[in-house]
Amino acid sequence: MYKVNQEVDISTVNESLGLFPKEVAIKPFLKWAGGKTQLLTELHKYVPNNFNKYIEPFIGGGAMFFSLNPRESIIADSNEELVITYKQVKEAVESIIEHLKTFEHNEDFYYNIRSIDPKELEDSYRAARLIYLNKTCFNGLYRVNKKGQFNVPYGKGNGSFLNEEVLRNASEFLADTTIIKGDYLDVLTKFATDGDFIFLDPPYYPVGKYSDFKRYTKELFYHKDQVQLKQEFERLINIGCKVILTNSNHEVILDLYSDYDIEIIETRRMISSNSKTRIGKDIIVVGGYE
Repeated sequence: MYKVNQEVDISTVNESLGLFPKEVAIKPFLKWAGGKTQLLTELHKYVPNNFNKYIEPFIGGGAMFFSLNPRESIIADSNEELVITYKQVKEAVESIIEHLKTFEHNEDFYYNIRSIDPKELEDSYRAARLIYLNKTCFNGLYRVNKKGQFNVPYGKGNGSFLNEEVLRNASEFLADTTIIKGDYLDVLTKFATDGDFIFLDPPYYPVGKYSDFKRYTKELFYHKDQVQLKQEFERLINIGCKVILTNSNHEVILDLYSDYDIEIIETRRMISSNSKTRIGKDIIVVGGYE
């Protein structure tokens, strides 16, 4: 059996934890499949008032990170394009903005940009390309084929792909953040220590026929990887970290974390083109608070 909505000895955030005042919202500059914006209210219930470092090794769009204002933070991902983009927003945001000003929101331009091998581009243009594709592709979905090539179709929306204020705010926010390309286990083994706060938002366990949209690198996250993640979750708790993990509401995941407090949250899936299939359930697992 698993626990649902159990009492946990934690505190909500009562004061700013870092660079910006609490009331200043820092909006993520990317839309990401499985992003945590709609879960922030629930996730913030489990944020400790005091911690040493904040570590998020599956950064994605970074909704949780950008909502916290941590004084010292490490963010990471195995997605090379994503990590390069974060580093360039941190270090060269004005170059990204100038590149984006030359881009066009139309189908021909989109497929021309999509066809470019990003490894042939200098890094600021490479970051601009990812931001543009993210904002103009179908539903902001990042997906690659087995060769690692971005293959999402044009979204045909009319929204802007350049928000200078959001990018500059993100750049300022990232100024003191360590950004790493790497496997989550390597990152946590190297950097996590007693007193740290860890947020784990891995590729979810699939719950339906088309639920593998979180494959945002060409490497997949299999059942054995979920088991390994559970073992790492326990290791982090044992060394004195406070840990929050999100995943799908699947019996396999519920069984894996049956010894921990689990909250089940109804969420909307923005990837599906069929509105009837857009309702789902996420779980939040917490550990290290006793």
